[in-house]
Amino acid sequence: MARSKTKQISYIAVPSQFVHPLSSSFQGILSPKKVSRPPPVCRILSAARNPRAMILALLFLVSLLGILVISFRFDPFRPYSTLPCVISSSQGGNSKPSQPAAAVSAALLQIKEESQEAEFWRQPKGLGYRPCLAFSGEYRKASEVVRRENRRKYLLVVVSGGLNQQRNQIVDAVVIARILGAALVVPILQVNIIWGDESEFSDIFDLDHFKSVLADDVRVFSSLPSTHLMTRPVEEKRTPLHVSPQWIRSKYLRRLNREGVLLLRGLDSRLSKDLPSDLQKLRCKVAFQALRFAPSIIELGNKLTKRMRSKGPYLALHLRMEKDVWVRTGCLPGLTRELDEVIHQERKRRPELLTARSNMTYEERKLAGLCPLNALEVTRLLKALDAPRNTRIYWAGGEPLGGAAALEPLRKEFPDMYNKEKLSLPGELDRFAKKASLLAAIDYMVCEKSDVFMPSHGGNMAHMIQGHRAFAGHKKFIMPNKRQMLPYFENPLLSETEFNSIVKELHRASLGQPEFRADKAGKDVTAYPIPECMCNSTLPRSAQ
Repeated sequence: MARSKTKQISYIAVPSQFVHPLSSSFQGILSPKKVSRPPPVCRILSAARNPRAMILALLFLVSLLGILVISFRFDPFRPYSTLPCVISSSQGGNSKPSQPAAAVSAALLQIKEESQEAEFWRQPKGLGYRPCLAFSGEYRKASEVVRRENRRKYLLVVVSGGLNQQRNQIVDAVVIARILGAALVVPILQVNIIWGDESEFSDIFDLDHFKSVLADDVRVFSSLPSTHLMTRPVEEKRTPLHVSPQWIRSKYLRRLNREGVLLLRGLDSRLSKDLPSDLQKLRCKVAFQALRFAPSIIELGNKLTKRMRSKGPYLALHLRMEKDVWVRTGCLPGLTRELDEVIHQERKRRPELLTARSNMTYEERKLAGLCPLNALEVTRLLKALDAPRNTRIYWAGGEPLGGAAALEPLRKEFPDMYNKEKLSLPGELDRFAKKASLLAAIDYMVCEKSDVFMPSHGGNMAHMIQGHRAFAGHKKFIMPNKRQMLPYFENPLLSETEFNSIVKELHRASLGQPEFRADKAGKDVTAYPIPECMCNSTLPRSAQ
């Protein structure tokens, strides 16, 4: 049997104090002076006549061989390799990397993964910005009147939509009451035709806290006083979009002073996004301080948050993959032809649900960034941003169209996924059953408290959490740059490395860093609280 030609390199570490004497002692043997050289046979015979030299040479060779055999399992028939840092071996003809080389490679890979993981969880720099709701002297002076009066004029409002749409309208209702110098009756929550939730204000929010926080801004009453119960309110059903405080006063104040009660409906986006500084601060005060959830929601929300964080940081995703979302946005799930056809038929059957622009095709909407990301697109985005595979994910939202299969691309890459149903103990969700607004409030809490948050689509919840996390110190918030990145999702010529590099660069400035509302035309201060609601103590006032 042929001997295996396996190369192995061995080393001997010999201290210099032994090397120099030996080299000098055997210089005559190993490196004789270059004189007239007799033939090799004669040299060997000549050395053999010198017993002392032969004994020393044999002792040296035996010692050297013994050291090699004992320390390095030296094979005298195995030739030295020309690569001094590699030990190679072959068994059965298959070459394997050496143990030291494999260890170094594994160590480098681990360092890279740990670096990427640390980068994913790293929070953006807040640049010294902090909540700053200091109202002007004029506003504070007017607040003294609020505390004494506001018992003759009352504002009634009916708010509609889902939880976060209702929150936005409640914020504007408080501001309108302040503009009119009226007391606010606790807002009435209209039953939504999709979710059918009949919850009242006090079921979702802490009413006593709401009244207390706003005591210096607007008087809040649980109901109309007996003196006004028989009053026929002035009802306004069609307030134009984005009206100014001047418009509000000119349109409603005279009638309110005369009748004493004003009823407003459908306040969504009716009040201008650009208001005087004090009114913008009031918006933030309502959104981030006054509208605290009811104690039962806070209790369960804190429990779920604690369970998510029990093993380290976690990522929260707001996934908009419900059937009604695909119908309303004019988009398609893009998972199977059968599911796409379900959406087509539902849209034909209930055209009133379509809120997107009907003059655009699905493909045009998608490339314009107007469609929610599906599970596969969310997965590719997270991988491009170096989310670790062991990331703990809390996903918020309703049941996705297609059920568990719709989330399979995401779960395959990130198996450690939870929602409120999976995370809660038996019986904990019973009191919230069939109450969509209360369940959405629990999702909101766990998402707002996460280490990293990312929505699959814009919308009221995404914008409210964006502002809430900014107001809390700019916690990391990933806003998918859909319009710019989606063309690269459709490009099959890009390698994974190229795709990841491009996507990462597109999101370098979309990770929750401080952003000025002045740079976002027409944006709500509750999504971009700088500079009206947050200030930087390290900068002079003129620079803020």
